[in-house]
Amino acid sequence: MSLFQNIVIILILIVGAGFLSLTEIALAGARKVKLKILAESGDERAQKVLDLQENSADFFAASQIGLNAVAILGGILGEGAFRPYFYNLVVRFYQGPWAETLSFALSFTLVTSLFILFADLMPKRLAMIAPEKIAVSVINPIQIFIRICKPLAWMINAIANVLFRLFKVNTTREDNITFDDISAVMDAGAQAGVLQKQEHHFIENVFELEERNVPSSMTTRENVVFFTLKESEASIRQKLAEYPYSKFLVCSENIDDVIGYVDAKDILVRILNNQSLLQLNESTIRNVLTIPDTLTLSEVLDRFRSTKEKFAVVINEYALVVGVITLSDIMITVMGDWVTPIEEDQQIIKRDNNSWLIDGSTPIEDIKHALQIDEMPDDENYETIAGFMMYKLRKIPRPADSVLFDGYKFEVVDVDHFKIDQLLVTRIVETQEIQNNTEADG
Repeated sequence: MSLFQNIVIILILIVGAGFLSLTEIALAGARKVKLKILAESGDERAQKVLDLQENSADFFAASQIGLNAVAILGGILGEGAFRPYFYNLVVRFYQGPWAETLSFALSFTLVTSLFILFADLMPKRLAMIAPEKIAVSVINPIQIFIRICKPLAWMINAIANVLFRLFKVNTTREDNITFDDISAVMDAGAQAGVLQKQEHHFIENVFELEERNVPSSMTTRENVVFFTLKESEASIRQKLAEYPYSKFLVCSENIDDVIGYVDAKDILVRILNNQSLLQLNESTIRNVLTIPDTLTLSEVLDRFRSTKEKFAVVINEYALVVGVITLSDIMITVMGDWVTPIEEDQQIIKRDNNSWLIDGSTPIEDIKHALQIDEMPDDENYETIAGFMMYKLRKIPRPADSVLFDGYKFEVVDVDHFKIDQLLVTRIVETQEIQNNTEADG
């Protein structure tokens, strides 16, 4: 054959190999979620791609048969077509015993480079740009190619299956979607501008409901406002005026003797009707939902939904009340910074770019968000920043006690009856850099 004929055949082989490479990456990389959306919209080709992904052995066998056959044939034709011309070129400069070898090396390098560039690299990079769109476009011709290679592909797959069974290799594809997968998609959506900042924030917090326990969002025991059966009318009126809560626990004598709860609305109705508040009775006291402190926030939501309640008492393993939680508390956890209370009630107050004043009862998850810390050490052993300090110090903290962790200094500022009230958190790394820069300027 002439040089022109050889070049035409090699170009046809490159196009064929490029098509197979393009198809292989597109079908492997096409995401099932997008393909299902296309299939549900009526695109039959998308359903064919999904079916091929479920039974991909025949396709990959046919693809490898085609790619290897084309590569071998291209090498044979290319070497025979170009070597004489390279030989004539080489002998102009070198006529030694290595002239034939050099001409072979040059022809081999040329053909191999053409196949790598146009039949492998470029098609695969193109396929990665829009795998679903390309997979849908090539599915019909590739099915014809699979039928042509079916006999040889069946034999190759049979041998491969025997070897997989021999070495006990599981070839079943797992398509389970994990939280990490969804988180990665959300991050990509946020970076692309598809998700707004607040939407990304809300979705992250919703998934955290499965990981956060009740103590991270409840009102703690020392902050629970409750009535006793012998509560005076003046005291009830004062608490209603002083605390903006919609529900109050009713206890026999102390907080651990819970009887039920009263709705502030019921009490206000009695006040408006000029009825006495001297005795809380069955008409105003309601049964209260009791939950253990080991539940996750997601499980609490399920309890609220099944019982039609929005308020619950949290008890520990010793049947002692450790706090109360409402549906609003969980919603605030989801909404996060977008429903931050007024400044006086904030648990985390940012003083400047490198320091924060933090309440000791602040949940550890909120600390991680505020300080942008991925993981706290052994965080299964505590729920709050105060618990973190006690765990790290291995003692009851005192003012000025501090812990260094992940470039931050956690320092106890105020302690009230062994309870950590406030901490000062300082970013050490950046602070030191600022000081070094200041000294250098001086």
